[in-house]
This record gives sequence, C-alpha cells and structure tokens, in this order.
Amino acid sequence: MRPGRISKVLAAAAALALALTACTSTTPSPDETETSTAAAAGGNVTVLEAAPFTSFNAMSVTGATQTNTRVESATHSGFNSVGSDLKIVKNEKFGKYEKVKDKPLTIKYTINSGVQWSDGAPVTADDLFLEWAAASGYFNDSTLDKNFAVTTGTAYFHAAGDHTGLAQTELPVISDDRTSLTLTYTTPFSDWETALGSTVGIPAHIVAVRSGLADAAALTSLLQDVPKGDPEKPVSANPTLRKVSDFWNTGFDTKSMPDPSLALSNGPYLVKGMTAGKELVLTRNADYVWGQAPKLDTLTVHYEKDPDKQVAALEAGTADVVSPAVTPERRSTLAGLEPEGVQIQQGQGLGFDQVVLNFKGVLSPPDLREAFLHTVPRQAIVDQVAKPLDPEAQLLNSFMFHPAQVPYKESAGSNGITEFSAATPETPAAENPGMDKAKELLDGARPTVRILYNKDDPDRVLEYSLIAESATAAGFTVTDAGRNADQWLDALKDGAFDVALYGWTGNPTGSVQVPQVFKTGAASNLNNFSNTVADQLTEQLAVEPDDAKQNALKMQIDKLVIEAGYGLPLFQRTALSATGKHAAGVEYSPLDIGPWHSVAQWSYVK
Repeated sequence: MRPGRISKVLAAAAALALALTACTSTTPSPDETETSTAAAAGGNVTVLEAAPFTSFNAMSVTGATQTNTRVESATHSGFNSVGSDLKIVKNEKFGKYEKVKDKPLTIKYTINSGVQWSDGAPVTADDLFLEWAAASGYFNDSTLDKNFAVTTGTAYFHAAGDHTGLAQTELPVISDDRTSLTLTYTTPFSDWETALGSTVGIPAHIVAVRSGLADAAALTSLLQDVPKGDPEKPVSANPTLRKVSDFWNTGFDTKSMPDPSLALSNGPYLVKGMTAGKELVLTRNADYVWGQAPKLDTLTVHYEKDPDKQVAALEAGTADVVSPAVTPERRSTLAGLEPEGVQIQQGQGLGFDQVVLNFKGVLSPPDLREAFLHTVPRQAIVDQVAKPLDPEAQLLNSFMFHPAQVPYKESAGSNGITEFSAATPETPAAENPGMDKAKELLDGARPTVRILYNKDDPDRVLEYSLIAESATAAGFTVTDAGRNADQWLDALKDGAFDVALYGWTGNPTGSVQVPQVFKTGAASNLNNFSNTVADQLTEQLAVEPDDAKQNALKMQIDKLVIEAGYGLPLFQRTALSATGKHAAGVEYSPLDIGPWHSVAQWSYVK
C-alpha cells in the first residue's frame, strides 16, 4: 500500500479548488459576434493561451489545467454540454441517455453506432466504465490526513473535479454489445445529468494495452472483478489495477508529441503536432460526424503568459484569438484597435465577488451582522470596481442563481437582499436608510472588525477601502487584516477574519455546490455558518433530481442565507476575449473554456 498524495476532490474538498480565487478569471456570458461575409471554410486561426498544453487527460489531477481543458473541448465529445444560457444541451448524434427509474435513480447511456476514436476504434461502454472507475473512487480504500496524503490503504485514480454523485453509485452494468452502460445510484443525486459522459476523454483500449491487458473488454472485466474499497478494512493494492490507474493518472502527460495512440480524438479536431512550450497544432477530424463539423483546416495554439503581450500579439497580427485577464487598461487598448478589425466579446462570467461574515467572534450576534451588512456600499463598489471593466455591470442579488438563469429574477426579488442598499457615507441620509439602520442596531457600540482580503489585488483593495470607510462612518472600528496573495487564502481557511472579501466561481448547472458551501461543517463553509433549516434544505437539494424542485429549494436557501446575515453578493465578474481581422465565429461562453466553447464555429477570414 503505497502512500501518496491525491486531489482535494478525493477528500470531498473539491469546491475550494473550484471556487476560491483572489480575482476570478472565469469567462463571461456571450455577446453577439458579427461574422464577416469573407469567412470561408478552411484556413488556420492562431489562438494564444497563457500556459502550455501538458496532458491528454484533462480529468486527472495533473492534467486539469485551463489550457488542457480548452484543447479537450476541441478534441473530444460526449452526451451533452452546457450552452451559453447555462442550460444542458444534449448531443444525440453522439448517443442518448435516459432516466429509466427514479427509485433507485437509474440512468442508461447508449453510444451511437459510428462514433469512434481517431484510430478507428469505436467509442464503447468500456470507455464510460473506465471514466466511472476513475471518477467514482469506488476502488479506493484509503484514509487521508489533513494534507490529503494517504496514511493507510490505496488511492487508485487521481481524478480532479467534484464527483460526489458518482461516489454514490453501484458497479455499472454493460450491455452485451458494449454500446450501453446502466448506472444505478444508491442515493438520489441532483446533478446526475452531468455526472458521467459529458465528455468521453480517455480511450479504454489504449489504457488496457498500456497496462498489459488484452483490450478494453479485459480492462472492464478487471474492474468488474475488483471488490469495492473499504477504508475501514484496507487491503493490499491490486497490482493490475494499480498499473491501470497509474497509467490513467500520468500516462497521458507530455510536453512533446507522444505516440499517436496517446493523442486520440473523438471530437471535431485532433492534435497533429507539438513543440514543447511553444506550439500545439490541431487539424480537422475528417471522420467527425457526431457533432457540429469544424470549419478550419488547422488551429494553432501558441503560449504567452503576459496578458499585455497577448494584446500586443493581436495588434501585430501574430495571434487571432486572445483571452487575457481583463483590466480597464487592456479593455481600453483593445477598444482602440477596433478600427483595425479587432472585435471584443464581453459579458458576465460565473465568478462573482462577495462579502462574507464570520459567525464566530465579534459578529456572532445577529444584530451586529445585520448592522455591518447595512454599511456595505454595494452600488459604489459596482460603480468603481465593476463598471470600469464592464459598463453594463449591475448588482448581483442572489447567492444561488446567475443572472442568466430563469429563477434569478424571482429569487432576487424575494430573498430580502433589497433591504441592504447602503450607499457611500457622503450620500444624503434621505437616500441612504441603510446607514441609519446600521447606527440604530449598533446603539452606540463600536465593535472592532477585521476585514480580510488580498492586498495584491487592486480590485480587492478598492473594495476594502469603500467598505472600511462606510463601516467606520456607521460606528464600527475597522482593522485592516489584508494579506499578500500567497497568504490570504490560508488566513481565510484559518478563520482569521470577521469580514472576508473574495471571489467565488459558481457551477454552470446543477446544485451540488450549494451543500458544499452552506451546510454546517461542509468543506467550503469557511465562515462557520450553521443553520438547522439550511442543513435540512441542502440535504434535500443534494438528493433531488428534479430541476424545478431544485430551484424551489434554492430559492428558500437564498432567502434564509440573506436573512441570517451570511454576507452579500456584490457583482458578477466580467472577462473578455478579442479577435483579429482574420478570425470569425468566436463567441464567449460563461464556462471556463471561454471562447473555445464555440471552437467548431471558428473560421478564417481572408
């Protein structure tokens, strides 16, 4: 039983890795992009990414980087994806999935005939079985310490992401023709529709051969025969499963072009060549007919970590698509290039800024939490922090829903957040009832509050100064508890704050993240929030597979969280991409893959 380190996900702490950011760079929802009439099929487009491509397994801990995930979106496909409106879009050209039973929750996946890997091998249920094995943790019998190191037992597959749902499933059943897989949940799961098969990224037949097995069927037989792991009764590691999982974990990692069998595609493009740290070349997958056909002959990826140099490359014509971190200065520079044919795509992302209060310490009394929240100048923060990046920026009025989602308006209108509308201290009293309410609740007291934030982030510094000024005017004594970029997250985890300012990235669909944040003692409950009713509602939410019922539960939680003085959302983060005169069809998506969400539509303009 070899000790080792595994991802936070395997310790059910995935939401931190997913969500905490000093200043989130999640991409925004799409604006309409005009496509030039000169655009035609064929040609090449060059896109800049901040970091090099390093792995053909974007699902592994070592491979789950932004560049790898973006390339995967162009080279692999699956049963569904998330659209720009944050709704699930089924790809029935790839296959179908259906809920065949509610009790127990049972899902059947069927892959269409003709869907294949780029070596000609069919995509089969064996590929789905391997994905399930890697993501579910079914075979693990490991115990972890606080640093997520294995102390006893074995952790086989090191999968990134949150796989709470698949951990509550039985061993899948494969059809005799190997086209279907049936998955049964031991506990109902809210996000079942995206738990498995949204992207089928790893070919089981390649993993099998590289691990010394005959074929994909032999690999599935192995997985069917190995008992479920039990951390209470760890056993010696299965040597064959260890070979399989070790190869799955790191065997697809590379800095240069590997053996073609390790670079297989089942999507619109396939990787044709790599130059370490410099270039990745994708070419059209001529056999791809189970999704939107790509328009380009080739797609070239270059690397530039400096966002200002990305903009300069776009201006010089050496890059066609860039998605730099957004600042007012970069936004202005790009706007100045529009007469030369540069187009900007901009909108709201999944990330948002928030103020969160610690339920232990000086703000444990509900009246003091309410008083502080009445001092938060939310509109001033939007005007001075958000609008210089996006003139259309508005207040975010829900913890549960994104503005693009249908329930947002109803929840924002009923959760009580409109009670907290404090302006700046200079605002006339008649227009700033929140400040009077804060003073009334304080009743002459002057509690000292520590405000934690990332001092290396100019946006957080400005947010802090606005909030500190307003809170001080109301009667609070404010202590600057800001930390440097490499220290603030540890301070947040340690609870060294009364008020914290930080970014959070919400999931595009589903509800699994809500219990991780708002349930008592949950992995990403960083402010000691605890509410019996909220616990009951989040438990119901986690096992509710019906979307409408999920939304109803989230509306209740949204209202309860605001009323309890958890904190306040501030605004959705914005991000942008920009394209030169030779690229068309590029759109923004709220997803982490950003402009790559529309990669099949990209075209070259002569």
